[in-house]
Amino acid sequence: MNIYEEIVKLQREGRRGAVATIVNSRGSIPSFQSAKMLVRDDGSISGTIGGGCVEAEVWQAAREVMTQEKPRTVRFDLNQNPKDDTGLVCGGTLEIFIEPVLPTSLLYIFGAGHVALELFKAARNLGFDCIVADDRDTYANAERFPGAAQIVARDFDEAFKELAPTESSYIVIATRGHRDDMRVLRWAVQTPAHYIGMIGSKRKVITIFRELTREGLKPELFNRVHSPVGLDIGAVTPEEIAVSIAAELIAVRRHSKRAVPHMSWFQSGEPGDEAVAATAQDETPKKG
Repeated sequence: MNIYEEIVKLQREGRRGAVATIVNSRGSIPSFQSAKMLVRDDGSISGTIGGGCVEAEVWQAAREVMTQEKPRTVRFDLNQNPKDDTGLVCGGTLEIFIEPVLPTSLLYIFGAGHVALELFKAARNLGFDCIVADDRDTYANAERFPGAAQIVARDFDEAFKELAPTESSYIVIATRGHRDDMRVLRWAVQTPAHYIGMIGSKRKVITIFRELTREGLKPELFNRVHSPVGLDIGAVTPEEIAVSIAAELIAVRRHSKRAVPHMSWFQSGEPGDEAVAATAQDETPKKG
């Protein structure tokens, strides 16, 4: 079994894992330096670093690495801890580097206007694979979005049927109208997507949130929505707005403390009382 092919397969499936590699050893081992072991998110493994209690400890460390998304080096001194020597190493020391295998960052962009185009350019440079969806084929096409992983040019309700975001997916809603934004948000909050962002003012957010909860959607579904989307950098132009959204995508991907959903001020119950609505300061028109 080719461990590199398994890594690629894992990423394409939107799953996590960790790779453990022997980077330094002293003593006799029933393996070889640079030997690798892949630990998948379901606990299964491919490859081996020799077996024994050390491999079991590395398996546990790998589970933590894939969760924390930070690499780690683990060291074993089997001269001081002979209990670890169960056939892996006949004395000596061993260093194993464990690095996370993360799913491909897939960004769904709903809308193909000016902001969407600039976001597509920025996100591609940041390593995101992008899927663009719009109901206008004059906007959603390969000429306008070269290199897109997928382009869906049809009614949004039809597009939803062939799109399947995973827990590692990102969704940005930037259609040309509030009605379509609401349609996409209704669908998006019922997916397992890791990130959901919607462009627009706070007042628009309140209106859409209120309407969808009246339809019967649970208020807690919206607690993970970033809207108004993007970090507050005073952005005005489509290019600047795209930068602010891209910055927020990075913050979420890197688990920054700044990546807090803006709709967290909607916790439960009816969100749209007039006192709250009166605090909406951002009334700039949306730029689709």
